[in-house]
Amino acid sequence: MELRGQIQDIGHRARKAATTLAGVDTHVKNRALMRMADRLVESVASLQEENEKDLKRAKEKGLSSAMIDRLTLTQSVVDEMADGLREVASLPDPVGQVVRMWKRPNGLRVGRVRIPLGVIGIIYESRPNVTADAAGLCLKSGNAVILRGGSEAAHSNKAICAILQTALKKTGISVDAIQMIPMTSREAVHEMLRLEDSIDVIIPRGGEGLIRFVAENSRIPVIKHYKGVCHIFVDESADLDMAERICVNAKVQRPGVCNAMETLLVHQRVASTFLPRIAASLQESGVELRGCPETLKILPHIRKAESDDWDREYLDLILSVKVVKHMAAAIDHIQKHGSMHTESIITSHYQRAEQFLRDVNSSCVFVNASTRFSDGHQLGLGAEIGISTTKLHAFGPMGLEELTTTKFIARGDGQVRE
Repeated sequence: MELRGQIQDIGHRARKAATTLAGVDTHVKNRALMRMADRLVESVASLQEENEKDLKRAKEKGLSSAMIDRLTLTQSVVDEMADGLREVASLPDPVGQVVRMWKRPNGLRVGRVRIPLGVIGIIYESRPNVTADAAGLCLKSGNAVILRGGSEAAHSNKAICAILQTALKKTGISVDAIQMIPMTSREAVHEMLRLEDSIDVIIPRGGEGLIRFVAENSRIPVIKHYKGVCHIFVDESADLDMAERICVNAKVQRPGVCNAMETLLVHQRVASTFLPRIAASLQESGVELRGCPETLKILPHIRKAESDDWDREYLDLILSVKVVKHMAAAIDHIQKHGSMHTESIITSHYQRAEQFLRDVNSSCVFVNASTRFSDGHQLGLGAEIGISTTKLHAFGPMGLEELTTTKFIARGDGQVRE
């Protein structure tokens, strides 16, 4: 069968599986998730054999040590995948949940109930653990899923998917509920993005280049975020000890993730006090600072920030620093240069905190907390399939509830419209 026909067949089978999966009982889905977790742990040796093929190829191609680290399926990574599936099994099932009910004057009882989106296509890079994470979340939310991982993890992804399908089969759920595009060519992605009759939504996970490619070529709605240019604003009323602790955590704990701080904004009234101490703490952790002219007056030894640095997602131990006159200037900077991902204010002023929460138009806005909390697990969703910075259909970390939509239901006793 030609490439297009193969991809279309996967889509048709996923659509059929989604129709039945939407009505599968919660206990059956949970049983499947637990079996999937057990099978992963039992199969760690065979998984690592397949993973070694990907690692060998990665080393031959000269991929970075960071990329190889993300590719590697250690015992602990496999255990974490299994634990993630068990955690999803323990979460409340959103499918069938009645969001709201109300009664009309004619006696008609109207409500909204949660239903699956249908078929979700996920296109991702590097991390083979995403295969299990995404499959588990889609299954619990009643959605069939079509996975297309990167070529660098082809053997690992295929092995994980086969294990998950085996567990599904033993539970009586169609194996077509979890499928993987086996071809690694760019044309296979193009064909997948044309399946508007089979796939309801595409969720890309990876670098900005991949996400832009998907958004520009898809006939299917795309839930995405391009990058995370996250800000922290240290207000003049901030507890500076707290501010230092939060800023170091936001930049240093995991600099290569999308919720790490990339720009620090400091009120001019505390800049001369706060900047030297935060600079010392950050530089001790290996952070390179790039400052505005006002920052350079206080920290003359650091590098000057160029105009495009304010829009940059470094994903590294590099931080842009800007002194601002007031909170309005900080908010203006965020609105101009931010990516609608995550912002935080450090302040002890209640009204300013409330204004910041109201006026900053990002998917996650915090007061006196690290941007690193912008994460489904940390926010109490249990797990997440990604982060959306587009307001349709979701905004922010996406958990089980965000993988559903609502339909209207109405119960009557003979009403007709006059």
